[in-house]
Amino acid sequence: MEFTITLLNFAYALGGALLALLFMVLGYRLFDKMTPFDTSKELAGGNVAVGIVIGAIFVGLGIAIGLVVGMGLN
Repeated sequence: MEFTITLLNFAYALGGALLALLFMVLGYRLFDKMTPFDTSKELAGGNVAVGIVIGAIFVGLGIAIGLVVGMGLN
């Protein structure tokens, strides 16, 4: 019985991680469409400000999805 619960929790956490990655990609693409410049070119050019903003988007989405997954595991 405990193995089944552990396996289900692992599957739920794995699904949450995949969902978080999907939302991070979507957030990056949305940010890229909203800005008047090409985000990839700016990052390749070494623009630190754009890198910080993209990092903040990833951290924010990761925290939000992590809280949802964490609440589901309890």
